[in-house]
Order: sequence, then structure tokens, then C-alpha cells
Amino acid sequence: MFRQVFAPQSGEKVLFLMDVPPENKEKSDIWKGRKKMVQDWYKTFKELGEEEGFNVEILEYEETGRHNAPLPRNVVDAMKNSNLVIAMTEYSVTSTLLPITRAEGSITRGASMPTVEKRMEDTAMSADYAEVKRYATILKDMLNNAIGADIVFSTGDKLFLDLRYRNAMLEAGDWNKIGQFINFPSGEALKVPYEATSDEIDKNGESKTGGIWPVYYNEKILKYVVKNNKVVEIIGDGNKAEEMRNFFDENESRRNIAELGIGCNPKAVIIGKILEDEKVGLHIAYGKSAHLGGKVDSDMHLDIVHTKGCPVEGTKLTLINKDGSKTDLIQNSMLRYELLK
Repeated sequence: MFRQVFAPQSGEKVLFLMDVPPENKEKSDIWKGRKKMVQDWYKTFKELGEEEGFNVEILEYEETGRHNAPLPRNVVDAMKNSNLVIAMTEYSVTSTLLPITRAEGSITRGASMPTVEKRMEDTAMSADYAEVKRYATILKDMLNNAIGADIVFSTGDKLFLDLRYRNAMLEAGDWNKIGQFINFPSGEALKVPYEATSDEIDKNGESKTGGIWPVYYNEKILKYVVKNNKVVEIIGDGNKAEEMRNFFDENESRRNIAELGIGCNPKAVIIGKILEDEKVGLHIAYGKSAHLGGKVDSDMHLDIVHTKGCPVEGTKLTLINKDGSKTDLIQNSMLRYELLK
């Protein structure tokens, strides 16, 4: 797997990133397991490096406490000065690492692995990545041919995503060239919905994204009212509802609907970790989209997974295509792999 997916080369510098809880926070058993996993991978890469002539280092830093939050300057600089960055962290670094890999003159390729656990080596990491890439490529083409997506949730709620004026991307474990980036384990295609930002609304009009987006938090479902591609209201009561209202009020950019993602890794299973769960099927994100080809910058990006086995499932997703035809891509909360053959 290390040779096929990560493909370290002679003369390169490999950097492992790991975030550490602050002094006053207890280190969980899951974090301790991840630390051991990092040490095991580091040891294997060191052995490979001695054979093939590349260097390996580990950099630890204090966790940010939020997925895709800004990172310390020394961490950013270390990324830029490395050829392979493998971020085995609690909190995702995608929104920082991906632009570094794509910057002009970059020497870096990156893999973001937030909340990774060793058990994933036996599930999503064990996939046939040639097959995963084939599925993701077909899904990317389907998303690029779509101008909208109708989603029906297991709660009965419905959400429409406006897929005009954006280009789809794929993420399929292809990571052996400068400038490439993956989440690992890998396997998805995604598209940012049309956001109708100030520089495009006069030409293209308002975003048509709207409806009700049900989101599960600790045995309670909150319903996000979405209009013009933004969360404009939260239906629900209790502490979590108030917390999320305050969260969105703190930074209006967090309200942005940032991603429609379709996981396509047949070995992925629902384990309660976004990193693997999102590779099973439908997920939707809010917050920052600029790193995925969108127009909105923010201080966070978070995926909510709605596939089979999740508390709130996306039971049906229908793509509305440019020619007016429709494609039922997800039925009974599951991706229709027969459409990807």
C-alpha cells in the first residue's frame, strides 16, 4: 500500500503531521492508538527510506480544535518544504494542505487523514484503488453533467442543490505526482454547489439551493433551513440548537453549503468517523469551499454523512442533467454501483 499509494522517491522528504491535545486535555485511547499508528507508519517509512534514499520526519503541534481551522506558521512552512505530507491528525488540515500542493512552484503532494484509525487498514485502505479511481472518474463526469440534485432524507425532508457554474473533482488515491492531494482512505467525487457570490450573482442570479437539511447531533435531529445556498435558520430546541445558532452567527461564511460528495470506495464501512464514512456514499458539507473549486473562504469545513447506516440517511438522490433527463444515483440510501460499470 505504501509503495502503490504514497510512492516515495529517492531524494524526497516525507513529513508526518500529528496534532496533540493541549496539556489540560486528557489524551483519549483513540488518540493514543493513532499515535502508535503514526509511529508504526513512521518506522516502516524509515526502513523504506534507508533502502531507497528518502528522508522521513514527524512534526507534532497542538490541535486546533476544529476541522480545517488555520494552522501555525511553522506547520505551514514545514508542509511547503516537504515532498510528501502525511497528516494523521484529529482535525482535518485539508483546507491548508490542498492549496499548498496546488500553488505555483510547489514541491509538495499531500495526504490528509483526520481521525484515522488502524482498523481502516482492513477496510477502506484495502480497496482496489484502480477500481476506486474508475468509479470516481465516472461519478465526476456525471456530476459535471448535472445542473442540480434532488435529495430526499429518511426524515422525509427534501433538499435541492444547485450544481450549475462549478466543476466537479475526484479524489481516488492517485498520489504519486507533485501537486496531487488525497484524503486517505480515498474514494469520492464531489462538486461545490453554485454559491451566488457578489462577483457572479449579477450574471448568474441567485443560487437555487434550498430546502430542509436534517442533521443529527447526539440523539437529536436539528433541521437546517437552507435558502440561496446558505443555512438561514435552525429548527429545533435545546442546548445543541442554541450552540449551532451561535456557531453560525460567529462567522457568516460557515453558513455556506460547500460540497456535495459521493463516496465510491466499496471497502469503506460506517464506523462513526467522517474520514471513512464519507467514502461509503452521500455527504454534504458546510463552510469553506474555496479549496474545492468554490468561491467561499471560511475558518472551517465540515462534512455530514447521510449514507446507509447513518442516523439520518439520504434515501434518494436524483441528478438533474443538462438535457433535462434525470439519474437516480442513490436509491435506498445506497450508491448504485451498476451505473458506474
